[in-house]
Amino acid sequence: MNQLELGKKIQELRKLKGLTQEELADRTNLSTRTIQRIENGEVDARTYTLNRLADALNVELDILLVEETSNNNIFSIDTSKNATNKYLALFHLSGLFILILPPVLFWMIKRDDISGIKKHAKDILNFQISITIYLLVSAILLVLIIGLPMLIFLGIYSSIVIIMNSIKVLRGDEYKYPFNMNIIKNI
Repeated sequence: MNQLELGKKIQELRKLKGLTQEELADRTNLSTRTIQRIENGEVDARTYTLNRLADALNVELDILLVEETSNNNIFSIDTSKNATNKYLALFHLSGLFILILPPVLFWMIKRDDISGIKKHAKDILNFQISITIYLLVSAILLVLIIGLPMLIFLGIYSSIVIIMNSIKVLRGDEYKYPFNMNIIKNI
């Protein structure tokens, strides 16, 4: 694929996500001028730069590098993005059951297959560890009667947060786990 075609594809994906060149530059830690030069086909982007762009645009690197055989390339991009988002949404939903075990198993099985899974894994596992700690504290506080309402609240709260974040990930939106302890810093 020549640089101009690659640049056009990156520009199309950026616009599809509703991002300006400045916003894409912020997400990738690249300069706005670099984004402009890549989109105009003026530079030969390096692999690590393309990886940053793919992550920021929430697509597989292959989507950027594979030449399109038809004019309906938006549909092939959406299909790959949707498949990735479905797996990531399932990953988030796995936290509903038995707390930390399903997300750990999901991550171990899919960690090499899904682009961007490391960030999601870190966030999900930190949330699950945080909820486990909060549940243990609530269980201890059962003696003081305050623990029972806390246990009920934590069950409802964690379920709502997990479901809402799964829906956000499925749509390709940003997600957030509030009251999350940052215990796992790197996976």
